[in-house]
Amino acid sequence: MFRDRFRSFGGFVWEFAISYKGAVNLNYFYNFGFIALVALALQIVTGIILGMHYIPEESLAFWSVEHIMRDVNYGFLVRYMHANGASLFFIAVYLHMFKGLYYGSFIYPREFVWASGVVILFLMVVTAFLGYVLP
Repeated sequence: MFRDRFRSFGGFVWEFAISYKGAVNLNYFYNFGFIALVALALQIVTGIILGMHYIPEESLAFWSVEHIMRDVNYGFLVRYMHANGASLFFIAVYLHMFKGLYYGSFIYPREFVWASGVVILFLMVVTAFLGYVLP
């Protein structure tokens, strides 16, 4: 009876959301990739909002940050979300990377996926450094 009620929503809901057979070794460590994705989305949204108010000129950069903090509605919140979201993002990425190390994601046949992830990590560090020295 319970199964038939969910079939009315569509067979795909039952097949892919309720009775889907997951991997045996799935655990909470696999959530760090999704947490990193959510933190990245937060960084992109708040970065675009901050970028709309930022003035990249030597004499006005500091004052544009002050303008964001004082005059823009909830600008202080957006800036602090962006600053703390960067820390959350890197913590989640490091935990995601250590999960991959623990479970041997760098071993054949996935060594190229691991290498591309390390390249992405270095690009993220460079991008974060450039964002940190912006003001």
